[in-house]
Amino acid sequence: MMLYGVMFISMIFGFIGKLVSGKLQKKFDQYSRIPTSSGLSGKEVAERMLSHYNIHDVQVLQGQGRLTDHYNPKSKIINLSPDVYGGRSISSAAVAAHECGHAVQHAESYAMLKLRSAVVPLVNISSKMQQYFFMAGFMLVGVIGNANLLLAAIGIFGVTAFFSLVTLPVEFDASKRALAWLDDANITPGVEYDGAKDALKWAAMTYVVAATAAVAQVLYFLVMFLNSQNKGKRA
Repeated sequence: MMLYGVMFISMIFGFIGKLVSGKLQKKFDQYSRIPTSSGLSGKEVAERMLSHYNIHDVQVLQGQGRLTDHYNPKSKIINLSPDVYGGRSISSAAVAAHECGHAVQHAESYAMLKLRSAVVPLVNISSKMQQYFFMAGFMLVGVIGNANLLLAAIGIFGVTAFFSLVTLPVEFDASKRALAWLDDANITPGVEYDGAKDALKWAAMTYVVAATAAVAQVLYFLVMFLNSQNKGKRA
């Protein structure tokens, strides 16, 4: 019953996540067809923003795939997907500036980014343990009892939930920095700015869904644990 409940929650939020991801894809496609008046490519936007903040030790490279853009604080590399790297659209400018926002956070020792980076090793361990949790869950119920299994689940999934919650302010702040710079530098003036803001809003929504799903799973385990304790007291 317990594992089926977790699977049900995952399915529900997985469906919502697909809807949001689909919306993001549509928004990216929509704004990728609208060129910016500045005519700058995503690579050039990133380089200008980094230069503005006097960041000269971060590389801007072309990665692979679609919407795979990210900043690696360890290597200090901004990887932009091909559509963003060479694109000269509102989408390209918005995504490139957002990733630069993370580089600026890193350069300024933004507290939430440092916290997220510190939690990454624990998240990697937790992710591996979650895989085994579903495979061994039914056997563990019979061996050590529901209460112990639920406590383990709260801890394992709690790490992921914590990481997802910490990610939210990091992503929102990166978008805020990106939009402010795009506006100040006149890269996306007028309606172009509105388009960049709209695209980044839907990108942020994917993180909101992921965080909500992670918290819902932990709350489910917590409620199950409290119920098992109440049953034990009444027995």
